[in-house]
Amino acid sequence: MNRQQFWQLVEAARDQATDPDDGQEVARHASAVLATRPVREIIAAQQVLWDLMAHSYTNPLWAAAYTVNGGCSDDGFDYFRGWLITQGHETFEQVIADPDALAGLPAVRSSAAEGSDLDCEEALSIVWNAHITATGEQLPGDAFTIRYPDLDPGWNFDFDDRGEMTRRLPRLAALYLA
Repeated sequence: MNRQQFWQLVEAARDQATDPDDGQEVARHASAVLATRPVREIIAAQQVLWDLMAHSYTNPLWAAAYTVNGGCSDDGFDYFRGWLITQGHETFEQVIADPDALAGLPAVRSSAAEGSDLDCEEALSIVWNAHITATGEQLPGDAFTIRYPDLDPGWNFDFDDRGEMTRRLPRLAALYLA
């Protein structure tokens, strides 16, 4: 499985979901669809998933997740990126390029109005769950490697600094920090 096929899987899951903004529902559908694929494809999907996690490991996105969720630990950032993956390829790439673009997403605006977090720990288990469903066994321990890039030192500031967050992420700040 390559990235394009993985994104097709996510889109198929979003099409099946009654609420495509609900990351948990999308993750469940993605696992179910993936479980019907050959085992070698299921295993290969794990590397693709973690490559996407590494690709989205940036300080600007972390600052955006911190703003959206009212704080963001290491695990919280993983779960936020899991949710972002469930939103599909186009949204994922748009937000990686411009994290402030999150403010334009209906799910983010709803989250701001409701005071709810955007996260999806279950997205990180899409492949794990599919493999167990397909084989009855755990995913092999060597199914993936992950190499996180270095974080941008230009974004190494206190994310509680409202002025700096407003300067760097003005649309998100208007939704969450106003």
